[in-house]
Formats: sequence, C-alpha cells, structure tokens
Amino acid sequence: MNRREFITRSAAVIAASRLMGYETLASQIGANKRVGIIGPGWYGKSDLLRMVQVAPINIVSMCDVDSKMLNDAADLVATRQVSKKRPRLYSDWRKLLAEKDLDIVIIDPPDHWHALPMIEAAKSGLDIWVQKPISVDVVEGQAMLAAARKYNRVVQVGMQRRSTPHLVTARDRIIREGKLGKIAYVEIYCYYHMRASGNPPDIAPPANLDYEMWTGPAPMRPFCQWTHPRSWRAFMEYGNGIMGDMCVHMLDMTRWMLDLPMPTRIESSGGIFVDKASKANITDTQTATFEFPELRVVWTHRSWGDTPGPRFPWGAMFYGEKGTLEASVMGYAFTESGKKEPTIKEDVVYELDKYPEDRTEQDLEKHVAPAIRAHMKNFLECVESRQRPVSDIEQGYMSTSACILANVSMQLGRAIQWDHAKGMVVGDDAANKLLRRAYRAPWIHPDPKTV
Repeated sequence: MNRREFITRSAAVIAASRLMGYETLASQIGANKRVGIIGPGWYGKSDLLRMVQVAPINIVSMCDVDSKMLNDAADLVATRQVSKKRPRLYSDWRKLLAEKDLDIVIIDPPDHWHALPMIEAAKSGLDIWVQKPISVDVVEGQAMLAAARKYNRVVQVGMQRRSTPHLVTARDRIIREGKLGKIAYVEIYCYYHMRASGNPPDIAPPANLDYEMWTGPAPMRPFCQWTHPRSWRAFMEYGNGIMGDMCVHMLDMTRWMLDLPMPTRIESSGGIFVDKASKANITDTQTATFEFPELRVVWTHRSWGDTPGPRFPWGAMFYGEKGTLEASVMGYAFTESGKKEPTIKEDVVYELDKYPEDRTEQDLEKHVAPAIRAHMKNFLECVESRQRPVSDIEQGYMSTSACILANVSMQLGRAIQWDHAKGMVVGDDAANKLLRRAYRAPWIHPDPKTV
C-alpha cells in the first residue's frame, strides 16, 4: 500500500467509525481473534461472554479440571458466539497452550492458579486477560510482570473499576477538576458478610473434578463442599482472604483515581475475632494502612455486624479539604464541605436493553457487566495498538502485592517498609522470606530472573 492509499483508507476508517459508533469500531478491532479460556467457571464465563458482546471473536478452546463445569460452559458458548461452534475442551491448560492456535487467552481459575498459566501463555506469544489478584505471593507477581515485558505481551488484569463508567466520570468530574481540593485521607472498606460460616465435613471430591490438578501448586487440603466451586476463598491456601479479594479492587481504584504508585509503608492487624467456629481460616476482621507521600489509604473489612454510615457497604470515601467523594460499584456521590446532602451523584447505569442477554444470564453481576465490557474494549484496542491497557500487569502487580504485604504485616505483627525498585522489604529478612511461598511438588515456583 502506498502513502496515498494509506491516507485514503485511514480517512475512510475514521469516517466510518464516526458513523458506526464506538461499539462497531471496537467490534471490528477484535474481529476473528482466536480466544481460549482457562477456568470458565462463574467469573470466567462472565468475562468471556462480555468479550463476545463487544467483539466477534472466535472462541477456539476451553480448559477446566471440572468436566461438568467445562461442558456446561461449552454448551453456553456455542449459543452465544458468532460461529455457533462448540470449542475444543481440555482438562490440562498446558495442552490448550500447546496447540499454538490462539491469539488471546483468558485466565480465570482460582487465585493459586494464575501465575503459571499466565507466564506460559506469555512465552507462547499470546495476549492475556488475567483475573485479579494476579498472584498469591509477591514473587509470583514479579515473575508475571517480567514475563509480560520480556515477551512483549499485552496483559489486562480484571480490575474493572478502572473501566467502570460512573467511576471514570467521578474521577474526571470530581477529582481531576479539583472539586475535593487536597486529598490527604481515603477510607476503603468492605462490610459484606462474605466469609463462609459453618463447619462442613471433609468428603471425597466429586467424580467430575480432578482434585489433584485443581490443587496444583497449592498445599493439599482435605476436600469439602466449600472447596469447589466458588467458596475456595474461605481458605488462605488458595488466595489472600478478603484482603486479596475485595481490598485489591478498592485500593486499585484509589491508586488509579489519584494516580498513586506503590505504597512505601504498609501496616495491618486483624484476625478471626468473632466467627471462631467456622472452618474458614481467613480473617473476619482486618484493617490496613497504606502510606503514600502526604496521603494515607486505610482499609477495613468486617464480615459481621452492621454496616456503618456510608451508603455503600463496599466502597471508598475520599476526604478532601473542599468536600467528600463516596465511590462504589453502585454509584458515586460528592458532597461539598458544610453540606449534608450530595451536590453531585450518579448511580450505575445498567445496559439491559442494549444487551438483553444480561437479563437471563445465570449468576451475572448485572451492575458490573458494563464495566467488564468497557474493560474488554480497552484490552482489545490495546491488543491491536500494542499499547499498555488501563489495568496493565504492572498496575495489577502493585495493587496485588500491596494487599499481600498487608497480610504479611499482620502475620508478623509489624509494619512493612517496601523498596519498590528492589522488590523487597527493607531490613526484614523474615518478611522477605514470606514474599515467596512453597509450591507443592512437582510444580516449580516461577523466578522473575529466569522466566
């Protein structure tokens, strides 16, 4: 193509995009990308089907260690993707990647299975969507970031608060326009009663589940009804508790809204203070302070009792000298100093008329679907442009690691001083040993120096 043809075609594309609208343009960008997914469970299907809604992708392969979950997901995908084809199915993610016929892979298994598939996908030349938190220990995250950069891959982390339409508006209209003035304190919190309660007996894993492969590099626990599906977050062996599940979203949202780097000092305390009879080994009560220059971000979660004053049980309060911004997945409200009622507010906008399949999709968080779609659009645009997406792996690494370090601080009973350039805790050998947890054989922990 010569220069005149290039300019003519480019002008035509721009003109067409203005006539067709952003949605069509995004769809053309992702057209016919060959996509695979590892972990098409609850949120895996949610992520994958939002991608289907914004681009005519070709879902080629699916992998899960639960054969029933896998087949059910494949049946659903065959009704939703453009080709109406049923994807190939795998029980081992290594075999899926070995086919070498994908452009993109979505990695949505439990947290303890994020690092190894992501790194191998990067080595295979794929662009990657990986769910949050990116890792269960800090060194895993460092290795994932190193792999993304070494192999020049586009990696979007599923921290979709950065693409939530009303939160983008709150950032631009309230924070960036200076309506809060100087912000020196942010409260982030979760008061959902989300910690599993009870003591289910240990039982044999179901026949449709390869429990050895499901456990993978994590410590082997006796199976119970919470282990799979969905309630595995009750156990620290597979994740980082409510800190790694819910705090990571709100901390990342705060960092994005205020353009914050990695915190330099982290201190946390908490434990199981109320529901001691539960089989769950994650905290039911925890606070953490993330220190930034001239700013403190303080997290609280409590999975018992009533929600305090804020309108939203999971969200953030930005305190400025001129007012307060309350932000959550359900909306935002800005209140000027001295006033009792919000000056500006906006609730989440559902897109059920535009995407009617959202109305009946099982277990879909309908209020989150618009954010995931926008996040997918950003990802696909960056796959095309080779730019870094809004929730690039480096951002995911920082937000994830900060939450893991909060748990380390709580475990040791002291504050953590973090050297981000060196990727280690300052002057604390015991803390640094906790940055990398042991892998169960035969799995080998990734090393950021050798990925």
